[in-house]
Amino acid sequence: MDIRLNDKVAVITGGSTGIGAATAIEYAKAGAKVVFGDINEEDAQKTLTTIVEAGGIAKFQRTNVTVETEVADLMETADREYGGIDTLVTSAGVLRGPSVRIDDFEAATFDSVIDVNLKGTFFALKHAVPIMKSSGGVILCIASGAGVRGGSSSVAYASSKGGVNGLVMTVENQVASMNIRMHTICPGGLATPLKLGQIAESAKRDGQDPEAAVANARNSLGDPSGVARVLTFLASDEASYTRGQIFTR
Repeated sequence: MDIRLNDKVAVITGGSTGIGAATAIEYAKAGAKVVFGDINEEDAQKTLTTIVEAGGIAKFQRTNVTVETEVADLMETADREYGGIDTLVTSAGVLRGPSVRIDDFEAATFDSVIDVNLKGTFFALKHAVPIMKSSGGVILCIASGAGVRGGSSSVAYASSKGGVNGLVMTVENQVASMNIRMHTICPGGLATPLKLGQIAESAKRDGQDPEAAVANARNSLGDPSGVARVLTFLASDEASYTRGQIFTR
């Protein structure tokens, strides 16, 4: 099946690396106009170059998802320059404090993860929905199997992703009458900077060689582009009958 997103406008948070970058590239390849935000400007330029050199249309805007005004401005940019938002993907995320027991877990670390993963998702939904409500669309929130049907190496990460799942289950009922479809996306183990960084940090904490641990893990981890292809289908009209949580490799 040749999935097309012609004339659709997509906004992606966390679009510089990992699932976000892979999705931005796949969406542009399928014909969407992509606006993506991130604090990682160096990798954002690599993603942007990949899209443009392949003939796609994309715009990067530096966005810290913990700052509400910056998230609002990202959504307004898509609306102003491309005439609306058809798809929102919230993939900005961090994983901190792997392998730290609950009684040693720092409150500041917990707060920093919640601020990016959960509050950042909240800000994106809050400011995208008013733009999307006139014509409908699709919202895809990246959570994880962690916090949804299992635990995590990080107390904060599992809590934040469980929160994203709860947020989607609540908001999807509010926006259904606006013809907005929502999904919680729960990827498995992928070779993203976030996952590889967690593996390296946990190995170092256990007195092991971080580089060796990362090299060994790569053999069993999936490719973010595989999830991006799932997200491309979900953003398309062909997925209009799809509902609920989506679990991927």
